[in-house]
Amino acid sequence: MPRFFIRACQIGIDDNTGVKMVRILGDDAHHITKSLRMRTGEIITVCDMERNEYTCSICATGECVLAQVLSVCAAASEPPYTAVLYQALIKGDKFDHVVQKAVECGVSRIVPVLTERCVVRLDKMDGEKKRQRWQRIAAEAAKQCGRGIIPQVSGLLYFKEAVAEAAAAQLPLFCYEGEERRSLVQAVAGCKHPATISLMIGSEGGFSVEEAAFAADSGMLSVGLGRRILRTETASSFALACLSFAYEMEQSNMEKV
Repeated sequence: MPRFFIRACQIGIDDNTGVKMVRILGDDAHHITKSLRMRTGEIITVCDMERNEYTCSICATGECVLAQVLSVCAAASEPPYTAVLYQALIKGDKFDHVVQKAVECGVSRIVPVLTERCVVRLDKMDGEKKRQRWQRIAAEAAKQCGRGIIPQVSGLLYFKEAVAEAAAAQLPLFCYEGEERRSLVQAVAGCKHPATISLMIGSEGGFSVEEAAFAADSGMLSVGLGRRILRTETASSFALACLSFAYEMEQSNMEKV
């Protein structure tokens, strides 16, 4: 079923009928009308960016698509936690891949980070141009995989700024290839139901010893991701998938009891 994202202000009650209606504008309206060629009575799914999902029946197409709300429920595809990925800048189009797969794996926000060993060097102005591209990729991935929100791609942060923000999460994970004492599994086992999770991933060269020490001193949990060395563009989706397995599967099992 086609899925579209709107703002809550686009949902309202029709003054004449008292029926709850949704207005879809812009590119999405054009896509419904011209590309999909949908007709009155066809069903679409609409998400309001607040984790609510609406099943709607199209009433009118054109520059403004009107659809009647048939039912509403909480978006079942969203994880029971808010996960923010702090990803170091990486070469070429690899960051595009990271954004796409992180959205599929349940991330809530993605923050590009400039670390000591980043080969790519952007200032915050150049980073904004990249951010707009990454946000479009996030939106397309969210539609494709059935998310209830479009995860936001934030502006570029320098390493210490990112650590200060990431350390405030209930489960602040610093993924470090030099960590031998604590695994991701052990960190997850020690935090049963986190509301917020931060995940920091380094660039192609990983983090420096000084960066790892700073993160630990700031309150982040240094964790290893297993016995194999993962590419940076693999590490984020691997870790997010592990978190999904640990917490979403647990929630699913509890609901079945």
